[in-house]
Amino acid sequence: MDCLIAELQNERELTSGRPIHSIFIGGGTPSLLKPESYARLIQAIKSNYALKPDAEITMEANPGTFEQDKFEGFANAGINRLSIGVQSFDDERLKALGRIHSGKEAVNAIQSAKKLFQRTNIDLMHGLPSQTPEAAMSDLQQAIAFEPDQISWYQLTIEPNTEFAAKPPSLPVEESLWAIQEQGSELLKSNGYEQYEISAFARPGGESKHNLNYWQFGDYLGIGAGAHAKISRWEQGQLLIERIHKLRQPKAYLNAIDPVAGREFIESEALPFEFMLNVLRLKPGVATELFEQSTGCSIERIEPLLSKARQRGMLVEDHAQIAPTQEGQLFLNDLLEMFID
Repeated sequence: MDCLIAELQNERELTSGRPIHSIFIGGGTPSLLKPESYARLIQAIKSNYALKPDAEITMEANPGTFEQDKFEGFANAGINRLSIGVQSFDDERLKALGRIHSGKEAVNAIQSAKKLFQRTNIDLMHGLPSQTPEAAMSDLQQAIAFEPDQISWYQLTIEPNTEFAAKPPSLPVEESLWAIQEQGSELLKSNGYEQYEISAFARPGGESKHNLNYWQFGDYLGIGAGAHAKISRWEQGQLLIERIHKLRQPKAYLNAIDPVAGREFIESEALPFEFMLNVLRLKPGVATELFEQSTGCSIERIEPLLSKARQRGMLVEDHAQIAPTQEGQLFLNDLLEMFID
């Protein structure tokens, strides 16, 4: 915590006095730390930055009983939104995923969070080992019954260099995955959850402010081991966009005089792709004018590419908006490739 606070103090100049509108405490299991540590961290942010009074302050938490015992302390520390990594309510599926919490603990955690935090998000996976469409819908129905502000619902993917990659489990076949996706999206919509991002469904006003900032190509600080930041600033009439990343290994981070592992400016040629890589995850897309505001580039530069994408039916036919069609969402990688210089 001393290192985090020192880093906060050292990076004040990067914000140029801009206010902080959201904080996201995530990666690993941040709920292992004591609530008192987060009270100290949030106070340090208030002391060094202009933290907006209505700032969204999210923490990721596991549903285990050990973490639940600290929920009240987290809320008192200033955390107002809890994102709970439920993944499934089915004990067999949880065991197959290597999770140590049970379905009952997940239920208890959500009930507790609903009483203590202003807003909640439930993380759910689908396409789990041996999961049927019926079982996937059961998970969703249980989550919906708690009326969280947002449900993050995404398909299990097998990452390289993991235990699953070494010993692949029996996953649902392609037809089942499509059925789960279609039935689940309809179930969420019929219960008032609109899909605003590839894997995020929210009730009106329940969208994550922090994640929206990412997908709208906004700026953010990254504090801690392995953290990333994106900072924009104008110099001599040119918008410079810098990415910064910190040392990944915790011991190296703690022992370093300077925790910055690398920094680089995004080349002008790469900006259209970088912008689209983020905003095209959003189902409603963004206003076209945001491209010029956040990249410093003229929209004329990518107008031929936008026209081509619209002609192929992958972007909506609205020149005031950059938004993917349903086909554009389904074949997002193909759409993104059109903006690689």
